[in-house]
Amino acid sequence: MWGDFLSIGLRQISQRTISTASRRQLENRVPEKQKLFQEDNGIPVHLKGGLMDALLYKVTVGLTVFGTAYVIYELYVASMPKKQK
Repeated sequence: MWGDFLSIGLRQISQRTISTASRRQLENRVPEKQKLFQEDNGIPVHLKGGLMDALLYKVTVGLTVFGTAYVIYELYVASMPKKQK
């Protein structure tokens, strides 16, 4: 019983993969990207991808600074003894 479901599922997946792969041709943009990233223009390689790279970099730096500050705050709170009532 399970073997039939498995073989039907595999057959559908393989037919779908073959049919979609033959319909679309992907353009090879590797030489363009290589030229862009190897250009000596003073921009760090992690920012050469454009606006999305810059945005991702700034978000990462912001989260890192916020996380570090939060950890320091929590360590400070944890190191202080609680007041007795």
